[in-house]
Amino acid sequence: MRTRMILAVALVSALWAPARMAGPETYGSGVSVSETTPLARVFEQPQEFEGKTVKVEGVVTAVCTEMGCWMALASDGAAKSPTLLVQVEEGVVVFPVKAKGHRAAAQGVLQRVGSGGHDQEAAAEHAKAEGRSADSIAAWQLKATGALVY
Repeated sequence: MRTRMILAVALVSALWAPARMAGPETYGSGVSVSETTPLARVFEQPQEFEGKTVKVEGVVTAVCTEMGCWMALASDGAAKSPTLLVQVEEGVVVFPVKAKGHRAAAQGVLQRVGSGGHDQEAAAEHAKAEGRSADSIAAWQLKATGALVY
């Protein structure tokens, strides 16, 4: 009986170990830019990065619950922290809702949120998901080509 118990524990441990040691989940083309641009710097001077490919890191504070086409990143997980909308091409990359609360890195081009269309809808949904008014959400987004969720 004792031998069976030891074998059962060993089997469960062997099956569970790869899941514990797994690295971050990759979405889209992942992240290849090595230098991280601090979110605080992006929030302070977004024009400096407009049209440039950057890598940002933070805590996922919200995720699109309909199509997984965006997530919001904050420097930390605090409720009042400013967030950056990280939007991907709909249907090409899908962020899971379970990413909320996890650290993530995203790579893409920083740009202004477009007026009308999908960009504006995503920004409004982002504001609603975080319990903020649409006016309080920044007019900037990262059009991401890839991300890592830790």
